[in-house]
Amino acid sequence: MPDLAWWAWALLGIGALVVGLSKTAVPGAGTIAVAIFAAVLPAKQSTGVLLLLLIVADIFAVTMYRRHADWRTLARLAPAVVIGVLLGVVFLWFADDIWVKKTIGVILLAVIAITLLRRRFMSQVDTAGPHRVAAATYGSLGGFTTMVANAAGPVMSMYFLAARFEVKAFLGTAAWFFAIVNLFKVPFSIGIGIITVPGLLIDLVLVPLVVVAAFLGRWLADRMPQSVFEKLVIVFTIVGAVYLLLA
Repeated sequence: MPDLAWWAWALLGIGALVVGLSKTAVPGAGTIAVAIFAAVLPAKQSTGVLLLLLIVADIFAVTMYRRHADWRTLARLAPAVVIGVLLGVVFLWFADDIWVKKTIGVILLAVIAITLLRRRFMSQVDTAGPHRVAAATYGSLGGFTTMVANAAGPVMSMYFLAARFEVKAFLGTAAWFFAIVNLFKVPFSIGIGIITVPGLLIDLVLVPLVVVAAFLGRWLADRMPQSVFEKLVIVFTIVGAVYLLLA
């Protein structure tokens, strides 16, 4: 077991709670967990530790929202996501921890700005036809950011938000998206050494907190107005992106 101070374990516990909530109630908040884990652990190691916790949370999210996914949207995103993940593998092979944080922060802030502008000037984003460019752009960025820092939550939240999904359709589509993508990432993560035995031991301690938060998130989602949900997604995305950029 890694020798961590009590305050480090406390922060990791908070991060684990955020992971569960982000999967079943507030997408985008997961970037806060990315920031917490990267602050306590070396950035690359934190990516591996967090990935396995995210997969546990994915299981609960898919179980809770499995009937609400938009499979046409997922199919449209798939090719670009695969390309993004592979680019992320190459980037992780060469980049150090500082470059990982700065790159993700810049990408997230750019995505937020673009999405808010599109929502201002377009009443609705139709992701079919000419707007397949949007699916390709967000999909490749999502694949890249999820591979290098598990930070695709804000990227894909902005895409699903722009597509005007209601709360449960949003959560269901996001649940299946990340469940599939995170499992796809596991062999690459083992191959480049970011999933380790010490990391697995940390995960064993934190998993119960993820489970508790996942059920709490479902309770909140059933009671959350659409307007509040959308504002929370945007706020958590901005906070996480700024931290990654300035850390």
